[in-house]
Amino acid sequence: MACDSMVLRQVALFALLDDEELAVLAAQVELKKFAPRQRIYKMGDDGGAAYVVLSGAVRLTTIDEDAQDVVLSEPAQGEFFGLASMLAATPHQTSATALEESECIEVDRHDIEVLVHSKPMAGLDMLTVLGKHIHAAQNLVRLRSMRNVNELIEREATLGERMADAVAHFGGSWAFIILFAVILLVYTAMNVGLAQRAWDPYPFILLNLFLSMLAAIQAPVIMMSQNRQDSKDRLRSELDFDVNRRAEMEIRDLGRKLNLLVDKVDDLEEQLRGKP
Repeated sequence: MACDSMVLRQVALFALLDDEELAVLAAQVELKKFAPRQRIYKMGDDGGAAYVVLSGAVRLTTIDEDAQDVVLSEPAQGEFFGLASMLAATPHQTSATALEESECIEVDRHDIEVLVHSKPMAGLDMLTVLGKHIHAAQNLVRLRSMRNVNELIEREATLGERMADAVAHFGGSWAFIILFAVILLVYTAMNVGLAQRAWDPYPFILLNLFLSMLAAIQAPVIMMSQNRQDSKDRLRSELDFDVNRRAEMEIRDLGRKLNLLVDKVDDLEEQLRGKP
């Protein structure tokens, strides 16, 4: 089914194209309708075509190392999926399934080639949009990699949580122990010294009541602080995992490059040996 050029104008990738360029592209692309739970493409299929969501809902999934399906994203209206495989002419790295009745624009490499051949500036316009998306993704990755766990926790902490941390910090210090011991000694000494006029004579029942109330309040406050510490540790673990995963990918990439260099050196060595 042919596509209207006004529909293409709603797509972010084609936002900078003029009316003539949109008309050329609209004559090439096709509208595709998918039923609920219909598979649009699966991982490993030829990546000759990309799609733009016009209506409905689409889910992109992949398979991890444990052979489990992992949901990557659900493109919103006007967003592309399968674009990288289409541009690189490589098999799809994900599987796309329509969650409900959906309508998508199908764009293949031939459609882009026809547009660029007839309107060369259209290619530059699309590259400009892609460049903005790449910069936005890079900024997001950089901000996530530079996150400070303590700053994130403190920025989201409530007044009660800050007070709990302060009480737990003071309650676990030597200053609290010394101050508490001094207060107990002064309290008991005054009541013993006042004898019959003491407000809390031995066995210091009022003092025991105060100590019980202090313990009853201090225990949940310390638990609140421990829960916040657990949240910090969990976030640190997640960030460490992300860093380790990126490091592993970089190491693998370096390994592949080293293998390519070794192959090139071997080929050069074979060529040198073959020369008289």
